[in-house]
Amino acid sequence: MYTRYLKSLASLVALTAVLYGALNTPALFAELKKQKAGAGEAAAATTDAAEVHRVVAASSEDIAATYNYRFGKDHPFTPGNAEFQGTGFMKPDDFPDAQYCGHCHQQAYHEWRQALHSNSFRTPFYRTSVNLLIHSKGIEFSRHCESCHNPVALLSGGITQESHIDRRFDREGVTCTVCHSIQQLRSTSGNGGYVMGLPSVMLDEKGNRIPGKVPYEQIMQHTDRHVRAVMKDFYRTPQFCAACHKANLPEHLNDFKFVSAFTAYDEWQNSKFSQQNPLTFYTSDFKTCQSCHMARGKATLPDYGAKQGMFASHSWAAGNTAVPYYMKLDEQMDKTVKFLQSGDYLNVDIFALKKASSDKLIAPLGSVPFHIESNEVLDAYVVIQNKNIGHSLIPEVRDLYQAWVEFTVKDATGKEVYHSGFLKPDGALDEEAHSFTNRPVDASSEFVDNHKVWTIHTVAFDNTVPAGRSTLVRYRFRVPDAMHGAFTITAKVNYQHFRQSYLNNVFGKKHPNYPVVELASRQVAINVGDNAPVPAQPGQNEDWMRWNNLGIAYLDQLQYANSVDAFEQVVHLRPEYADAYTNIAIAEIQWEKYGSAAMNVDKALALSPRNARALYYKAQVDRRAGHLDAEMQDLLEVVKQYPKSRDARRDLGSAYFRHGDDKDSTIQFEALQDIDPDDLVAHYNLSILYHRAGKTQDAEKQLALFKTEKINSEARANGNEFLRKHPENSRESVPWHVHTNLPETLGPVAQAQTGGR
Repeated sequence: MYTRYLKSLASLVALTAVLYGALNTPALFAELKKQKAGAGEAAAATTDAAEVHRVVAASSEDIAATYNYRFGKDHPFTPGNAEFQGTGFMKPDDFPDAQYCGHCHQQAYHEWRQALHSNSFRTPFYRTSVNLLIHSKGIEFSRHCESCHNPVALLSGGITQESHIDRRFDREGVTCTVCHSIQQLRSTSGNGGYVMGLPSVMLDEKGNRIPGKVPYEQIMQHTDRHVRAVMKDFYRTPQFCAACHKANLPEHLNDFKFVSAFTAYDEWQNSKFSQQNPLTFYTSDFKTCQSCHMARGKATLPDYGAKQGMFASHSWAAGNTAVPYYMKLDEQMDKTVKFLQSGDYLNVDIFALKKASSDKLIAPLGSVPFHIESNEVLDAYVVIQNKNIGHSLIPEVRDLYQAWVEFTVKDATGKEVYHSGFLKPDGALDEEAHSFTNRPVDASSEFVDNHKVWTIHTVAFDNTVPAGRSTLVRYRFRVPDAMHGAFTITAKVNYQHFRQSYLNNVFGKKHPNYPVVELASRQVAINVGDNAPVPAQPGQNEDWMRWNNLGIAYLDQLQYANSVDAFEQVVHLRPEYADAYTNIAIAEIQWEKYGSAAMNVDKALALSPRNARALYYKAQVDRRAGHLDAEMQDLLEVVKQYPKSRDARRDLGSAYFRHGDDKDSTIQFEALQDIDPDDLVAHYNLSILYHRAGKTQDAEKQLALFKTEKINSEARANGNEFLRKHPENSRESVPWHVHTNLPETLGPVAQAQTGGR
């Protein structure tokens, strides 16, 4: 992967083989076998684990002698969080290759070979980004990336200057025995938050791990010991995925401060699918990361891991269409596109029209009659619901790829009246498009568009849609003069991996156009003249949910009066729906109308006694009314029902703090940190509580975490300066705005004058 260093190692390959060949796993065990003369093959296969560790530790001394311990000898893999369960460094040959596993697990091997895991550090996209880091700061800083992208190189001491390790493993990526050798999870902080054990496909009769390649016949004779060696219950949990699918940029990497990078695990934990958060707008059955990305399907190849002919997918289909496109992995590409377009992930709703001359919404569109004249200026209200994704739209590294709304209006002949969200001839996205992305900014207030993540200081704006929530996108256009018949409005959510400017950074400007996938769409026909109600389209939400999603979107865009109006429509359509009253209360609390909020919470609790969601917001009303005991009782009930609720733990800890109950306050904030190790409120309060309790070192640690993880005011100024220089992004940073091809007098100014209603 590191061309610069590999070239210098070419002449050392033969020497490396001589020096280290005797220390590879088969040779190591051959030597141990001789030492155990007379013990037989079975004894050799059950070599005492401590003896193996002594030999491995001795072999790592040569690596340690020249290793760059830039961050201290106690932190050999920093800025990543990965750890080795043993001492010193592992050897690359400790990890049996995937082909060895594929002998019995053909389905898994076949899928893995095309998947992103097997190509984790070999693609030009990753190599370009990590080589920028290496050349800018030094190879030791890339341990932050390699903790997840290349654990074998990391843990074997290969991520250092002039490394001499044999890199035959480069063809493997994140191989079978990487994931299946993890013995512990450190926390949900990510950045490679795992503890790697010595790779083993089998345990001996005492439960010790047997390193290296065990003969297949022995595995078949002791399948129970094989399963215990390669499987842990936590492999099936989202916390396991969080080890790498959550990341931050620590001080060690950027010489600045903690900056959150991506939080897919936190987004899942706060979603309806975790069933750990009572505050979601909708509910669902419990689903994990594996439920979607490792869904069971029919096995087409022999695999001992299949159960009743079904096998958990090792393709890990998600959103990356760029790697299979570049590497011509047609099967993986097909699976990825089908995954993106399957399921009821997003709902696109052309919810309403509004005439520029009126404040009244024509809504829900399709359910009410209305009349349109030619030459009228119309606003179209498009509601995008993140309906069934367990994380945000879009998740993870938002500076690299993009999802956006493509909105078109066409007359009866197919001629375009308005088009927003198109790709320009050079492949770049229309600057006026509504994009579900963000803009990371460096210390010079410039957009970081080449994935130099260590230079990111802040995010100027973030238009992503959290799991289970909705956003409202407004479009303004004029119906052509003398138009007759019908015109069509189409709204699509498109997705591309990667952005054109990033692809240009990798390949230069001459490269093929990378695939664009349509995730969801909706189209309506509008008559110039009278329009009668029409039947609901396939997949369209019921009217009560359409209003509910509009209310959620208004709430997130800080339009509280409009949000209340929308939620009141839900009450009208579903008077028995307790959450409708709670939703009104949520908007009113943010609007600081606490008396009305209290009445609506009481209505919700009358319909659904002990409803944790309503009780949480009742606690907020109680606190503001000075009813502190009632607030605490409300929150205690919420925590009883949802012990993993971040919000309830945070508020209950604060309530105990105000009551002077340091012990119980500490319990709540420590529980909060178990859920989210990076919670700022927990850091701040625990620094005070530990200081009061005489735990000086713990207090100092929490204060240091608070200082580095809190938002930096200077960095925020960098974000504001970026927006000043880029008006197209400045508009997108406003909670609500209008996309239009009309003169400014009919654009955002006019919209602001009507209040957007």
